[in-house]
Amino acid sequence: DVAVGVVGVCLVLEACRRVIGNIMAGICLTFLLYAYFGPYMPDLIIHKGYSIERISTTLWLTTEGVFGIPLGVAATFVFIFVLFGAFLETTGGGNFFINLAYALTGRFSGGPAKTAVIASGFMGSVSGSAVGNVVATGAFTIPMMKRVGYPAHVAGAVEAAASTGGQLMPPIMGAGAFLMAEFTNTSYLEIVKIAAVPAILYYVTVLMFVHFEAQKLGLKGLPKDQLPNAWEVIKENLHFLFPIVVLISALMSHVSPMRAGFLAVVSTYAASFIRKKSRMSFMQLLETLEIGAKNAVMVSVACAAAGIIVGMVSLTGLGLQFSHLVIDLSMGIKVLAILLIGAASLVLGMGLPVTASYIVLVILAGPALQDLGVPIVVAHMIVFWYSQDSNVTPPVSLASFAAAGVAGANPMRTAFTSWKLAKGIYIIPIIMAYRPLLMNGTPFDVITTMLATLIGLIAFAACLDRYFLDHATWPEVLLLFCAAAGLFWPGVWFDLVGLSLFVAVVLKQWPRRAAVRERMRPQPSDQAAT
Repeated sequence: DVAVGVVGVCLVLEACRRVIGNIMAGICLTFLLYAYFGPYMPDLIIHKGYSIERISTTLWLTTEGVFGIPLGVAATFVFIFVLFGAFLETTGGGNFFINLAYALTGRFSGGPAKTAVIASGFMGSVSGSAVGNVVATGAFTIPMMKRVGYPAHVAGAVEAAASTGGQLMPPIMGAGAFLMAEFTNTSYLEIVKIAAVPAILYYVTVLMFVHFEAQKLGLKGLPKDQLPNAWEVIKENLHFLFPIVVLISALMSHVSPMRAGFLAVVSTYAASFIRKKSRMSFMQLLETLEIGAKNAVMVSVACAAAGIIVGMVSLTGLGLQFSHLVIDLSMGIKVLAILLIGAASLVLGMGLPVTASYIVLVILAGPALQDLGVPIVVAHMIVFWYSQDSNVTPPVSLASFAAAGVAGANPMRTAFTSWKLAKGIYIIPIIMAYRPLLMNGTPFDVITTMLATLIGLIAFAACLDRYFLDHATWPEVLLLFCAAAGLFWPGVWFDLVGLSLFVAVVLKQWPRRAAVRERMRPQPSDQAAT
């Protein structure tokens, strides 16, 4: 058993090196060495150490290692929807959705990506699963984004970041929201009301990142005469709407995403026989199954490698050690405590699913936040938000890996890009702590706080992307950062200072706006020019 475990782990590491790259393989090896050399580690992270026998059997013969949650997600949710995407491509259904997206959003810069963000928000509001959301909507949105010019890893990252917000978006927010209602003795309806505004702000942040990325990449809208007619596209491919209706109906009927994906695959195959041009022969069916299997290899290897990290975090107790360390290091400073809790949630998220991570973290860190003056419901909401970050934060980012599988992109590159796009998941909890009126004040307080926060988030996104109305200079980046900080901090004077700095950047870049609009203006077609 030990020999088989050692060989198996070595094979996973080598597959990881070949498919993903040296960085992910190196991270996995570091965690293995940490588990073995525990007694020789620094006092902060010391542990008793584990033998090769214990490490190998944990990783290979239990559900805490390679064959754990990440690979389980890849083998169930991810694979069936990767296969669904392969069936859509083979039958022509993929082209239908791409052409329809072109017809509806082609006139706007980066239109399909913005459509993906909104669609994932709506889907997430009823599914409550980030990975399920990625594979369900990503089968359509990711090919659309790649078609208009987004790199594969960016397309996957947009979908992962947008889908992660689905667990924050009412009315169905994942199992953690129901636990929050029980822990805080608050009605679920009240939890939904409190969660709505921050969730909307998160999606605005992702949309702004997408918009700035489209502007930087120069993704122009197309003139109307170069776009397909939406009605004609629908008429010619109406039968491909059948699998979509089946998929959405199944998900809204609380069928598991895996079964919903299976029904979508079967209905796509059945719908292909309605029109002669989309009909699949037996050989095409076998080729489609082969394509689906090959497309799933990269994400499967990534999830197997992530299982090594998960197993070592669980075995050594690193997650709990880190949580205790965070509380000791905060020194009573609220913002520092919140940021350290975010770091703890990342480590816990390597070894625990989202709901379990929320439970452990809220037990350890919830009382500390309340001692620092954060209301109980707000404290739980902060921890709930941070417990989602393992979906999009390397090295274990399940939603990003799932999106990379659908996009055919490098999983780690996709994960780092989605981490950037999902920065709102780290910033908005800090705003919750310092501006609780955002969630639980009078309508006037909520609206004014929301507007200030919204402008601050736009400034923050522009600062990270170094793009607003045009490419931002370093002084403009500094002004945007200070504007965001002022608008996030409570107090009328801070709001006025932040708003003034934001307006200063607008006025500074406004003269360059005409040139930007000229660059982004759709060019007339050759036929129209003739």
